[in-house]
Amino acid sequence: MKRHSKILQRDKAGLLVIDIQERILKVMLNHETLVANVNKLINGFKILNLPIFYTEQYPKGLGPTTGLILPNLPPGEAIQKLTFSCSEADGLFQNLKDNKLEQIVVCGIESHVCVMQTVLDLVANDFQVNVPIDSISSRKEADYSSALMRFQSEGAIITSTEAVLFELLQECRSEEFKQISKLVK
Repeated sequence: MKRHSKILQRDKAGLLVIDIQERILKVMLNHETLVANVNKLINGFKILNLPIFYTEQYPKGLGPTTGLILPNLPPGEAIQKLTFSCSEADGLFQNLKDNKLEQIVVCGIESHVCVMQTVLDLVANDFQVNVPIDSISSRKEADYSSALMRFQSEGAIITSTEAVLFELLQECRSEEFKQISKLVK
């Protein structure tokens, strides 16, 4: 039987965590939920041994990636950027292509600025983009809501943290399933 071509597949998927930084995090809507769900994504991708990338927008002004997620991220430096879109961030998009990643799960802040511009540029560069709505945020509800509508109208897939993780699992017969199930409870 055929599977739908938009279902996330391990050999094609990567996670991009955008700009979850100290000085801006606390003014985001539902920032505690955001942090919890981003950590679920990070830990789930680690369990599944899938690539994770993370960025920092102007860290001199906005500070480093928050310590609430940094310990869960893979070792290495954040990809630093001054542009809102990650498309110009130190060869990130080329790195995604070089690693044969076609499906990018995007989380982070702010939904209507850096996340939005990155999602649009990923779509323009022929990536399938999945945006878990419980793993992005903005300061204002109107900005968050308008971002969701635009993501969908521009071809991104609107989803949730749990849906992403279970799509990547695809079955319940593995040790990974038990680990992921514990994450989402």
